[in-house]
Amino acid sequence: MGNYATVLVGTDGSPSALAAVDRAATLAATEQALLIVVCVATPVPAGVSSAEFGEPRLDQQVPGADAAVQALGSAAERADLAGVSKVTAVLSEGDPAQALLGVARDRGADCIVVGNRGINSLSGRLLGSVPADVAYRSPCDVLIVHTDEGVAE
Repeated sequence: MGNYATVLVGTDGSPSALAAVDRAATLAATEQALLIVVCVATPVPAGVSSAEFGEPRLDQQVPGADAAVQALGSAAERADLAGVSKVTAVLSEGDPAQALLGVARDRGADCIVVGNRGINSLSGRLLGSVPADVAYRSPCDVLIVHTDEGVAE
């Protein structure tokens, strides 16, 4: 067993997030660690289809529980392909950074893996971004994976 017994990664199902999932899965497989995949869903009003919301927003919330469950399933499949033997999926609501940090504390994560999406954008610099917030407030190691070019807007 390596340095990490529990690796945590967030996903919204986007290509950027799935690149972070792939890196977290590789790390978890190498370390023979538990991989916890977290997806933060935002409630969808009754009578509104989650498809009407389009792609996940920059804050990495997924519109509706159905889309979040699908994102978690995709992440679990990728983890399985990477050779991860222990995967746990967590569906959460609220602020994505706070959700990741809360699960990391509650589950004793040794490493949080996040993509860099939003970290170099104008809105990310002015309002903060999930990776920056997680890195600043994390109780454990954080791996920020270069998943997005992040060209300033």
